Amino acid sequence: MQYVLLIYTPELGDDVPPEAIAAEMEGYNAFTAHVRERGAMLAGEALDGVATATTVRVVDGRTITTDGPFAETKETLGGFYLVEAADLDQAIEWAAMIPGAKHGCIEIRPIWDYKIAGIDEPVAATARN
Repeated sequence: MQYVLLIYTPELGDDVPPEAIAAEMEGYNAFTAHVRERGAMLAGEALDGVATATTVRVVDGRTITTDGPFAETKETLGGFYLVEAADLDQAIEWAAMIPGAKHGCIEIRPIWDYKIAGIDEPVAATARN
């Protein structure tokens, strides 16, 4: 089953020493290697800071954009992994290995199975295969 592991952590400030950032990145590189070696890594990316975000809503047919993320929060979505896991227990095990879990949280969401719902996969979903 496919799961997305969403990484929510406080944004790094300018006061974070480069050594601390390098150590954190080593942890992410180790986790990435772990899921790749198991053939479970489907995708993953780090996201730019919330200052670069744009939120889009359509209200009464009008497109409205707002600078920044959807909600004010101390923890922001900083990146994700898309993995193939045997079950939720394995996804939880892997999420606990992500460095951001130590100072933020990892949200695990199963990828919705269109076939079970009797719906053909949309073009966007088939583009990843």
